[in-house]
Amino acid sequence: MSGGGTETPVACEAALGGGGKKRDSLGTPGVAHLIIKDLGEIHSRLLDHRPVTQGEIRYFVKEFEEKRGLRELRVLENLKNMIQETNDRMLPKCRETMQDGLEGALQRLQAANDSICRLQQREQERKKVINDHMTASEKCRLLQWEEFLKEQPQRRAEVDDEHRRAMERLKEQYAAMEKDLAKFATF
Repeated sequence: MSGGGTETPVACEAALGGGGKKRDSLGTPGVAHLIIKDLGEIHSRLLDHRPVTQGEIRYFVKEFEEKRGLRELRVLENLKNMIQETNDRMLPKCRETMQDGLEGALQRLQAANDSICRLQQREQERKKVINDHMTASEKCRLLQWEEFLKEQPQRRAEVDDEHRRAMERLKEQYAAMEKDLAKFATF
């Protein structure tokens, strides 16, 4: 053991007959054993920091877990309270509001759907009337066209006849004008 004071004899020294006397000789087995023991203790104190490090680590983990554990416990408790409040108060209110709102919205949607169906039906009926009218008008125009085409040769003959008569009148008129001109040309 280190230090400047007197040492007490160890069990093996007393057995060897050392008594209260200190042995200075290095050759005896008891002294070597003590020196090795002292060296091991010095070595463990100076170079082996595992016990100190492990103690510090245990202290740090304990402090960290306690502080963090309490903080997390408070957070979890707050969350639990918030969830219970939501389940007990907010959820039923939300359900009521949603059901009331949805019922009103469904009624309005149904009314709008019925109105749109009526409008579509009216539009279809109007289109049908228009299509029927267009079909009848088209048939009427086709009949008029056919009648027009049938009358066309007769009208062409009338126009040709009228044109021929007008040409004859013009020929007679020009012939009379030529005679009158011929009279004036002799002056």
